[in-house]
Amino acid sequence: MPPCTRGAPAITDFDTSGRDRLALALLTQYRMATTEQMHLIVSPDVRIEQTRRRLLKLRAEGLIDRVTLPQAGRLRVWHPRAYGAQIASGWPELRGRRPPRTATDRTAVRLAVGHALTVTETALQFLQDARRRGDMCQPLDRLPEAHHPLGGGIEVDRATMGPERMAAKLNSYARLLSYVPQPVGRRPTLEARQEEWRHRYPLFPRVLFVLDGTGPAGVEPCLRALRAASEDLAVANLLRTVPVLATPLTDLRRHEPVASVWRPVRDPEQRSGPGMPSRVSGWQKKMECTAPVGFCY
Repeated sequence: MPPCTRGAPAITDFDTSGRDRLALALLTQYRMATTEQMHLIVSPDVRIEQTRRRLLKLRAEGLIDRVTLPQAGRLRVWHPRAYGAQIASGWPELRGRRPPRTATDRTAVRLAVGHALTVTETALQFLQDARRRGDMCQPLDRLPEAHHPLGGGIEVDRATMGPERMAAKLNSYARLLSYVPQPVGRRPTLEARQEEWRHRYPLFPRVLFVLDGTGPAGVEPCLRALRAASEDLAVANLLRTVPVLATPLTDLRRHEPVASVWRPVRDPEQRSGPGMPSRVSGWQKKMECTAPVGFCY
């Protein structure tokens, strides 16, 4: 555990082996969550009052803090403090992951809250579905802001990216599919000549675009732009082996992630589940965890 920050309060009643630890790790990984989101992820089997007490205790210890959003019915949003993120980042379950970009003040939290909560909500929908199905999937299995040299992860957009910018991301995924890092100053080994993504995943992960804040009319331009990008040769090669699908977050909430709410980029008029149609060679037919591996902004 990292040394205590000077002036930080002493931790006297912290459950390092149980749900206090999970709650702090979760906020460190996802940056922000509402009380209800924390309850459904960490302790869905108890009353929400227990979750509120847990969060208040972590706040009293100086590990997390909250902001209240008056325009959203006084919704309370929790986030890690620098001290809490410092401690949690040294735990084995978070070690080696990209350090979180912790908001330094309440204004910074309010400015980032919309997108951060959408990312957490998307992860929650996949986690709840995995629990219903009995899949081996834990709250920390998804990596927000998953980073690759050329970009990568599950794309969550709250109408902050124009359709053309979203489409350009497909080119990044196409490059990532064949990207091999070049070692500097030494002869590459067989392992070093492998594609970068193989060091993380047994199969190239699905690319799922989750759209929020666009309204029904805003979904269609995004799909058209993604469909147009598939005419590029590199993107077309990606689509032959990797499923790329899109859906509004409202459909995930209304149904479930494995429902036929996903629209394939190559044929947006169709709807399917997030898995891969059996007629397309190379598409993975079953995943141990139905949740995507990561999220990108």
